[in-house]
Amino acid sequence: MIKKFLSLAIIIPLLSCAELQQVVDQMPQGQTSGIGNAQIAEGLRQALDKGIDKQVSQLTQENGFFQNELVRIALPPELQKVDKTLRDIGLGSLADEGLKVMNRAAEDAVGEATPIFVNAVKGITFDDAKNILLGSDNAATLYLTKRTEEDLYAKFNPIIKRSFEKVGADRVWSNLITKYNSIPLTNNVNPDLTDYVTKEALKGVYTMIAVEEKEIRTKVSSRTTTLLKRVFELQD
Repeated sequence: MIKKFLSLAIIIPLLSCAELQQVVDQMPQGQTSGIGNAQIAEGLRQALDKGIDKQVSQLTQENGFFQNELVRIALPPELQKVDKTLRDIGLGSLADEGLKVMNRAAEDAVGEATPIFVNAVKGITFDDAKNILLGSDNAATLYLTKRTEEDLYAKFNPIIKRSFEKVGADRVWSNLITKYNSIPLTNNVNPDLTDYVTKEALKGVYTMIAVEEKEIRTKVSSRTTTLLKRVFELQD
């Protein structure tokens, strides 16, 4: 019986959603809280914990955002003209510094994400696990987004604000925007960079978790916890 339940967790890359649903339909009714169910949920929790630890920790490193093309924070639309104009008049280094301090602020904030994700993962039930396993390629990422986005925004926003002050982003952008606004025939700009960078940092975190989810779903080598190894052994 355990083998039948656990096999669900290891056949994701091999079966279509319709075939997976048939496996679920064949599970004995009433078996919703036994050891097999608990191990399925625990196996998914371990996989997600692994992915969160791996990807979130990478984002907290220096240049974790700035040198990652998937999540690098670009200028908001209203400041793209600022960037172009400054580069056109030979102030490209100042424009680069403005981009860098935005990404540094995101790197500072993401360090607060892991405990919130861990709490969300702890709450995964067998039914949640079954829905994730049978869901879309980013079902786990969507699950985590729904349960963490509000809390993460509340954590990130003040940290990014303080980080802007700590790394001098407030001075950099004040200087950058002041120079732009002093250029003849330009319209003054004054965007809310803290809110913008907070939302972009959130987007970056979920992007990288989605990357790890795809790895877990498609590569056997990505399932490296002790429990998941035992699960594979049970299929042999």
